[in-house]
Amino acid sequence: MNEKLKGYWHFVAFAAGAAIINVYVNNGWVILAFLLWLFYLYFYERLRVWPIIISLIVFIFFLSYIPQVESHEVKETIPTEEANYKGSISGPVTITEDKLEFVLKESNSEQRLLILHFPKTHIEPHVINSLSAGAECTVRGTVELPTESRNPGQFDYRNYLLTKGITYQLVLESPNHVSCDGSSFIDRFYTLRNHLLTHVGNRLGEFTAPWLSAIVFGDDSNIDSDTEEIFQRWSLTHIIAISGSNIGLIIGLCYFFLIKLNIMTKEKSQWLMVFLMPVYAMLAGGEPSVWRATVMVVIFILLNKYKFTFSYTDVLSIVFLLLILFDAYIVYHVGFQLSFSVTFVILLSKQWISETQSPFWQVLQISFISQMAIIPIQLAYFSIFQPLSIIINLIIIPYFTLFVIPFMYILLPLTFLPKSIVYLFDMIFVSIHKLVLSFIEFIDANFFFPFLMDSFSTMATALYFILFFIFMNDLQCKRLKRSFLSGILFCCLIMGVAAKPYFSPVGTVTMLDIGQGDAFLIELPYRKGVVMIDAGAKFSFEDMEATESVYKQILKPYFYSRGIRKLDALILTHEDLDHMGSASFIIKEMEVEKLIVSEYFDEATLNEIITGKQTNEIMKAKRNDSIMLGGQEFLVVGPSGDHLSANENSLVLYTEIGGKKWLFTGDIGKSEEKELIETYPNIAVDVLKVAHHGSNTSTDQSFLNVIDPQFALISVGENNTYGHPALEVIESLNDEEIVILRTDTYGAVQYIYNRQGGTFYTHNP
Repeated sequence: MNEKLKGYWHFVAFAAGAAIINVYVNNGWVILAFLLWLFYLYFYERLRVWPIIISLIVFIFFLSYIPQVESHEVKETIPTEEANYKGSISGPVTITEDKLEFVLKESNSEQRLLILHFPKTHIEPHVINSLSAGAECTVRGTVELPTESRNPGQFDYRNYLLTKGITYQLVLESPNHVSCDGSSFIDRFYTLRNHLLTHVGNRLGEFTAPWLSAIVFGDDSNIDSDTEEIFQRWSLTHIIAISGSNIGLIIGLCYFFLIKLNIMTKEKSQWLMVFLMPVYAMLAGGEPSVWRATVMVVIFILLNKYKFTFSYTDVLSIVFLLLILFDAYIVYHVGFQLSFSVTFVILLSKQWISETQSPFWQVLQISFISQMAIIPIQLAYFSIFQPLSIIINLIIIPYFTLFVIPFMYILLPLTFLPKSIVYLFDMIFVSIHKLVLSFIEFIDANFFFPFLMDSFSTMATALYFILFFIFMNDLQCKRLKRSFLSGILFCCLIMGVAAKPYFSPVGTVTMLDIGQGDAFLIELPYRKGVVMIDAGAKFSFEDMEATESVYKQILKPYFYSRGIRKLDALILTHEDLDHMGSASFIIKEMEVEKLIVSEYFDEATLNEIITGKQTNEIMKAKRNDSIMLGGQEFLVVGPSGDHLSANENSLVLYTEIGGKKWLFTGDIGKSEEKELIETYPNIAVDVLKVAHHGSNTSTDQSFLNVIDPQFALISVGENNTYGHPALEVIESLNDEEIVILRTDTYGAVQYIYNRQGGTFYTHNP
């Protein structure tokens, strides 16, 4: 069988990949395309019968083998009573000052439970010592569903756990509710890894230790979050992750010390590598990219010892299949997807790369191929593509490959030497690496011009890879004119996806679910304008300062997923943090052409928001002002005067969007509502943004009788301590047969419209 498939294993891997894609997108066209491809290969005699048969069998097998992951299909009917769960600990145990976490594989159902505990006091040492990989445990508690995404573009924690085979979680009330005994052999490696990480943290400075931990042990949790974000924006995170270059360096160093220094024979050194490389893979965190490189090295060593010859492509394909067979859920790991995509494309292009004599141009070629190969994957996960990242990778990759990675591996054994020697090497790294990071920060501050867009559709992704394959094939065959044309085509495809909103007649009004607060985003058709009304935030009870969590976890991901880099206007109805707390974070990172507030908006708060930020114009609006934004008119109908109250001084806006008349009311109370209908007795409203999150201080019955809305939007946090929305408000809305759409029930609510009208949709049906 091996001889019949020799040189054809990549077709088998393609078959598995096609099955995975079909499971992922659930589209019958993938099956049809795969069958047509096999028929084409057979009809034109491009492939022998055996590889075709094996590919078809593998395709059918993987269709049923790969698990489907759909968070909305998870059953909500779970046990609500406390119970005992017995099983073994699967994988490492994470214990920090803030959290205890491990995965329990149940004995009877084989189901994986995520066990969590958030300690309020010190956990007893005997409890910590009993928590080991492979330990048999009894856990008492109540299982629950993990939180899911409540907004478009937001990270879906429930779906993330499903991709690891975990459906439910159990939060321990006390560490005494878990009792464990025993451990597995693998736990020794996890324990050794933790000891080494602790040793590195104790022996090196706070700047160097996180970098060594990330590059040698695959633990990037302590790298500065701002640095990590910059690396992500510029597609540099793969440099921090352990990859084939790390494994190659380890092999090279081991061979040098073992063979060149006559410590071992070549044959014994090879056997040592076969046993040691899997150990290192576990010490390095066991990421897919590590296992890919490790298993490939082990296979090549064994093939060489037993005089078998397989191509790199065959070995990569075999490793691809083996890793999936070992863990079916690995196909959902972004590191797995990126690692194999890049490695496979580089192998397919090796002839083109090898024809280049200059190392500089070879690095540029590899950087270009790597970036182009992962664009659809990168957009699916991060909604961002930076074209200049190809150039920055050309500079940074050699720096990490030639200096940082070797230095970290050499520095690790040096940490066991006297402190003075360690300090010297530590300072050398700090002085050089800080300069390079400063350079990257300078580039980020001055040359960050990314494409922000939603993920490619299935059809666009297929078309992209077809064009990219044609482009690379033409390059390799020196058909330069054809390669230029195909290159132009796939670049146009990227630009077309990025420019899609500017050609779309569809507009959107989104009430984002930020918890107890308001955040509305209006996207006009053809991207004529993007207007945000309020941008609330959560706040710290210690200093009552707004935190970045809402902006980073909800607003920013939504902006990125919609391709929004600029706001034509940010309208803040009043000064409360649940309405304007995220404004300063938005203005700091995005271009905001116009900031609009009430003429009674607190001046000190306004100055705090805009200090040192990039806002072109500040407008203080008053009643009867007409504000034109992207051709959309907003009429200011409140406040009527200075009521010496932030809530009562809320800007009240009236506009017509998608064939419906909208009233945005901020946090006004009943007295301002009464004054509003007295001043505008004929005002007609289809969609009412219910004031003050449904508090009983607003939404008077007489107000509803006059404006007579069809829909009521309530932005309110789940199980909030204020009791919002008030029962009497809900009863008043129901009495008027008004459709109520609230964020605590439905998550984000969107009104999607065109010239013919629009429809409301909820993020959580």
